[in-house]
Amino acid sequence: MVQCEMCGADTGSPKTIKVEGAELDVCDDCADFGTEVKTPDSGSTSTKYSTSSSSGSSTSSGTSSSSSSSRSRRSDMFDDMDELAQDYDDRIRDAREETGMSQEDLAKKLNEKASLIRKLERGDILPSDEVQTKLERELDIALTAGGSPDDDEEWSGGSSTGEYTLGDVVKRKD
Repeated sequence: MVQCEMCGADTGSPKTIKVEGAELDVCDDCADFGTEVKTPDSGSTSTKYSTSSSSGSSTSSGTSSSSSSSRSRRSDMFDDMDELAQDYDDRIRDAREETGMSQEDLAKKLNEKASLIRKLERGDILPSDEVQTKLERELDIALTAGGSPDDDEEWSGGSSTGEYTLGDVVKRKD
């Protein structure tokens, strides 16, 4: 017997439905909550989870694919993103002051409002990707976390076993 992925009831013949983009195997009672997805019959009930009742050949191929996927995870959109430095506000202010520009002058050069520059320098808001690019180009600075060399030197945590704990990473604000 298979359990309904919505209500947990045991069902002999689950139906595959789509609910807000997710495909679920559900019982007849829960099938009304989504749109039924037609799947081609393969002759056997296949689930997305491996079971011990699978045949030997499919188990070995399933094991090799799952072990290789555990070594390397899928890439997602966050892999391509750079993390904004925590001191981005100080970097903007210091670079602007070095060039001798006022907040209003910088805003005019970037074609942005002066209030935006004030809020960025106070750290009240985070710059959008577009504004971040304009600031980096105009002030010749890096606002990403890797942009300052002393970010890496500051942390020298880690236990002797090579494993990190939360205490190694967290900075206290005392």
